[in-house]
Amino acid sequence: MKRNFLMGSALAALVTLSACGGGAGSDANAPAPAATEAAPAAEAPAAAETPAAAAAEGAKLEYASFTTDPAKGEKVFALCRSCHVLDEGVNRVGPSLHKVVGRKSGSVPGFAYSEANKNSGVTWTPEVLFEYLEDPKAFMPGTKMAFPGIKDPQDRANLVAYLESQSK
Repeated sequence: MKRNFLMGSALAALVTLSACGGGAGSDANAPAPAATEAAPAAEAPAAAETPAAAAAEGAKLEYASFTTDPAKGEKVFALCRSCHVLDEGVNRVGPSLHKVVGRKSGSVPGFAYSEANKNSGVTWTPEVLFEYLEDPKAFMPGTKMAFPGIKDPQDRANLVAYLESQSK
């Protein structure tokens, strides 16, 4: 955990006055307080307390750590439209994403899934979709999905929220 070692402005002013012998009631001959004698600095929030900060530090992000916006996710879905639709029974290059949240992987009738997808045993929960959509080929080696993924975690979380809103 990183700590903030910067002193507050009031404490810094007090230390400065004390060190240079000024200030009401100061003892000009008293030694300046050592750094270890200073009041402990207030701890700064851990850098990884926000999803963006955690991503910057390389921490694994979880879908639940985001505040999502399905309307923004609908805009991100534009990346998916060339291969997927939300209409039931309509497959394109990719399977229909109608009610995808909660569905078993490889289960849309009439779509020719890869063996990796059919046999993955995955259920598309919001958390799994969030992870999968970052890098589909790394998540499910052997998938036919030729999509590099959505690297921005907030965009991914918004997309998952949109898919979830369309799965009810």
